[in-house]
Amino acid sequence: MIPNAVTYGGENFGNGPSFSRRHMLRQTACGFGHLALLGMLGQSNLALAAQGTHSSPLAPRMPHVAAKAKRVIFLFMHGGVSQVDTFDPKPLLAKRHGEPLPQEWLDPGLPLGQNLPRQEKLKLMRSPWEFRRHGENGIPVSSLFPNVASCIDDICVIRSMTHPFVTHAPAAQALHTGSGQFKWPSAGAWILYGLGTENQNLPGFITICPPASDYSMQNHGSSFLPAAYQGTALGETSGRKDDALNAIFRNLHPAQRKSMLQRMELDLIQAKNRQYLEGASYNPQLEARIESFELAFRMQAQAPEVVDISDESKETLDLYGIGQDRTDNFGRMCLMARRFAERGVRFIQASHSYKWDQHSQLKKHHESNALEVDRPIAGLLTDLRRRGLLDDTLVYWASEFGRTPVTEGTDGRDHNPYGFTIWLAGGGVKGGITHGETDDIGYFATENKMTLHDLHATILHLLGLDHEALTYHHAGRDYRLTDVHGEVAHEIIA
Repeated sequence: MIPNAVTYGGENFGNGPSFSRRHMLRQTACGFGHLALLGMLGQSNLALAAQGTHSSPLAPRMPHVAAKAKRVIFLFMHGGVSQVDTFDPKPLLAKRHGEPLPQEWLDPGLPLGQNLPRQEKLKLMRSPWEFRRHGENGIPVSSLFPNVASCIDDICVIRSMTHPFVTHAPAAQALHTGSGQFKWPSAGAWILYGLGTENQNLPGFITICPPASDYSMQNHGSSFLPAAYQGTALGETSGRKDDALNAIFRNLHPAQRKSMLQRMELDLIQAKNRQYLEGASYNPQLEARIESFELAFRMQAQAPEVVDISDESKETLDLYGIGQDRTDNFGRMCLMARRFAERGVRFIQASHSYKWDQHSQLKKHHESNALEVDRPIAGLLTDLRRRGLLDDTLVYWASEFGRTPVTEGTDGRDHNPYGFTIWLAGGGVKGGITHGETDDIGYFATENKMTLHDLHATILHLLGLDHEALTYHHAGRDYRLTDVHGEVAHEIIA
């Protein structure tokens, strides 16, 4: 930083007698340094213009290859849904309920396998719910999700997800960003960076009622990507397990004043912001503020209409369970996801609180949670299908990990990231199939293992993006969502 320079938000802006880097280049060596800088910036602008991003960082861009999906709806079940109680039945658990976990079923290379003193306390636990076969291919689904089961012919159930993170924060971060250790951009930010958005009057990436925690901001953040690609959070949450997320959207209506006057006020603010930004070496917070002010002004024209569901028929509201105590809130999230999707928003996420972490009272709480989301999710899939949107909308249901097939305490299950289940629907994915397997009790993925990098590579591929080509140069290297890993699961693509 130049000595005696004035700072704004921690950056040097060269007001008054002090100098920013740009001011120094202008006033030394007859300005030749500044002339060279302008030349380089001009070349950068030409490159951006060639990508269609010069006028707006969110302008739509061509995919690398032909895309099967145009947008993503991510349904995040925060806390850890049990795979052996939902989509991965294990009859052996019923036969051997209450028996100690055999040592041969532990993997000595994992932390659980090294914790052998706990082994005598690990008892196999059967599922409290009955599994039945559904759809043309007889995919088994437990009685926890009867409505989702009715849509199973549209769903690809992936039973072999695996990653190494056993606690919520790094596991959720890895699911959202590809890394459980580093503060990397979220998948939604990468997708928006790669494709832009089809609607310039709405955010390209919206997260509805994201969990309120120290790490959740990272899960819809842009990190070192330009700040314009971060997610816009709508709705309210306290983040407590026993609190319902509140799908109420506030402050979307314009103030009671003439739009021309409001535009003049905004132009003045933006001019001062850009003046500060020009003198800064790099200030992503200020860049984000400038972009957010412009987007907020445009949103005032369209967002109130999007969140007003009074034009929806009673049949549609009933389909999502809106107006009923248990399903109203998540039903509103799913309906909003559909309304944003059909208006060109690229990536929409709806989060179901931090409710699925059942270390005890598994039957009571998993049952209660499923009642809140089962009907809305089935309603979303049905509504997308009948509107012709499911073919090019990828719906993605996941939790940060699954749960163990052994009992924790008397009636709970612990975290299990070594073999758990997610599912995909629409967007070019084969429906009515399962992919991958876990062992006989549902502890470890054994067949067609899928890492989070593989999952992200597959999602990007469905959107027409080559996960190895979607890169951003930062700190001396090219970064990508999948780091240096990831294989596309072509077997599940239609």
